[in-house]
Amino acid sequence: MKVQHTPLCLLDANCPLRQMFDLIGDRWTSTVLFVISDGVKRYSELQRQIPDVTKKMPTQTLRTLERDGLVERTVYPVVPPKTEYRLTPLGLRFLEPIAALAEWAKSHQKDLKPIFVRRNTQRGDAKPRM
Repeated sequence: MKVQHTPLCLLDANCPLRQMFDLIGDRWTSTVLFVISDGVKRYSELQRQIPDVTKKMPTQTLRTLERDGLVERTVYPVVPPKTEYRLTPLGLRFLEPIAALAEWAKSHQKDLKPIFVRRNTQRGDAKPRM
């Protein structure tokens, strides 16, 4: 499938492709959206499902996703406080391309694995991050 776009479009802040990459292109956004996609999650559940993430990054990512209207946060007035996260209708629509990328990644694992082994070896990591 050949995708047509204006080559310089990505240089323009109004380019929809650039806007989409800016919105979900960081390291944790797609992962957090994907984890929340199967239902309401508490913060501790997110951390358990993404074991290699620091404590700071889910908080930062969730705040950004909430600000952008992709995630809804509900805080219950109990002790200790209970906070739940769920995708908004817009967040659910973002899952379509993320799910397509996930399927592509599964079917191309043999291509991806050597890339990340090489990256981690160059960084000096003892074991591959995957």
